Amino acid sequence: MFVKLQSLSGIYMGIMAKAMWEGAVLAESGATVEVEGNQYFPPDAIHREYFKPSDAHSVCPWKGTASYYDVEVNGKLNSGAAWYYPEPKTAAKQIKGYVAFWKGVRVEK
Repeated sequence: MFVKLQSLSGIYMGIMAKAMWEGAVLAESGATVEVEGNQYFPPDAIHREYFKPSDAHSVCPWKGTASYYDVEVNGKLNSGAAWYYPEPKTAAKQIKGYVAFWKGVRVEK
C-alpha cells in the first residue's frame, strides 16, 4: 500500500525494502519513507553494528541539516554512505531519524 504524504514523498507499508553493501544487509523494513527517490529506513530497521557516527553534515533548504554515518563491513569503510535528519524542518518531519543511503549502497524494494 502506498500513501502519498506530499508531492515529493510517500510511505511504503508492507513493501520490504533492503539496503545492502559488500554482501551485508545494512537495513531492511516494510515501512520506509520515500523522499526525492531515496528510501528512508526507520531507525530500528538498521543493523547498527555496521554504522559509525561521522562528523560530516550537509544542509538541505527544505529538510534541514543532515548527519552522516560511515558504514563498515568486514574491515571495508564507506565514508558518509548513510545520512539522516536528527531534527528536520517541519516539511520533512516524517523522516526524523530515518536513514537513507548512497555511495554504492544498493537499495531494493
